[in-house]
Parts: sequence; C-alpha cells; structure tokens
Amino acid sequence: MSVSRERLAQQLAESVAEALRTDLVRQERALLVLSGGSTPVPFFQALAQHDLPWERVDVSLADERWVADTADDSNARLVREHLLTGAAAAANFVPLTSNDATPEQGARVVGERVERLAWPASVVILGMGGDGHTASLFPDSQELGLALSTDDVVVAVRTPSQPQPRITLSAGRLHQARRHILHLTGEEKRAVLGRALAGDDVRELPIRAFLACPLAIYWAP
Repeated sequence: MSVSRERLAQQLAESVAEALRTDLVRQERALLVLSGGSTPVPFFQALAQHDLPWERVDVSLADERWVADTADDSNARLVREHLLTGAAAAANFVPLTSNDATPEQGARVVGERVERLAWPASVVILGMGGDGHTASLFPDSQELGLALSTDDVVVAVRTPSQPQPRITLSAGRLHQARRHILHLTGEEKRAVLGRALAGDDVRELPIRAFLACPLAIYWAP
C-alpha cells in the first residue's frame, strides 16, 4: 500500500532527524544537504517541527539557480521560508550563491564556503527531474562530464533546457555523505527511476551516478 505525500514527508523528516541526532552524539556539528523544487516543501515543514540541537546543524543545498535569494525560484528562499522557522531558524544555513554576476565568477568563493562545513554530510537528499537529472547534473549540460568527474566542490552549469545559469555540488562532493536519500513523487518519476535502474549510461540519466551507493528511496504517488 502506498503512502500519501504528506505521510511520506513526515516519515522522511523522522529519518533525517534521527540521523542528525545519531551523528551529533559523536561530533560537534552535522551537515544536511537539501534539494529544492516543490516536492520537498512538506518535508521541510515537517522537519522544522523536530526537536533538535539546531544550533549545531549546518544546512546547505545540492544546487541552486544563480538568482537573488529573494527570487521566487531560489532554493535558498524555499529553505528559509519552509525549514528555517521556529527553533530550526537556529541552524547555520550556507547558500550556494554570492554577489558575483555569474556562477563561474562565484564558484571559488562558494566552494571555499561549502568546504568548511562538517563533511562528510550526515544526509544528502536528492531529487530527480523527468529527464533523470539530479542536483544540477543535467543530461544536456556541457558541464556534465566535469561535474561527474571533478574533485572541485562546486561546478558552474549552463544548460540549454534551463533558463538560468546554475551552480551545483559536484558528484564527488555529493557522494561524501553517510546517507543518501532520493525523494520522489508521482508515477512519471517512478517510471524514470525504473529506466535508470535498468541501465548504466550516466550521461543519459545522471541520477545513475548515485544508484551504486546505498540509496534510500522515498516515493509516493
């Protein structure tokens, strides 16, 4: 029996909160890496209700559009409005943008900022698009090969299918986590995941870059 999206969000929040608590027993700080879009909003809201030592939690993003953090499609805005509320506002949020005009210009300073966080991350939560992209690892991006292979923390990305330039954590950096979770909703994305599991061409469906590591899948119709 499938669960509702709301129940899925609550179950995911419970799992993430428990992971953070577990890691904070043995280390001073813990890092949570989130993905944006509309799917995780109920999860953000559910996680914000959990009783955690939020002042010891670093929160960052898997990727971001190179837009102002007040823009409607800013992932940072999404996190601030739906997760960093109440007690959770005490978390240390580290965005992926800078005051530079382009992600190419800002990549160095953003990479240095992210490098200082509590790696390996306690949890990296990935989403997936209908084209099989995750973070900003898009199949039609000229930077896909670089993002899949570099040791750099972040990569500036320009993609024909997307209106804004973006910045993304590299696949190598996203792999540096104790736990990986894929959060999906809808039959279309379940079908794409099925295709991804049936093949191995990462450039066709970049989510495949994460299917070899232990990956907890949270899905609802």
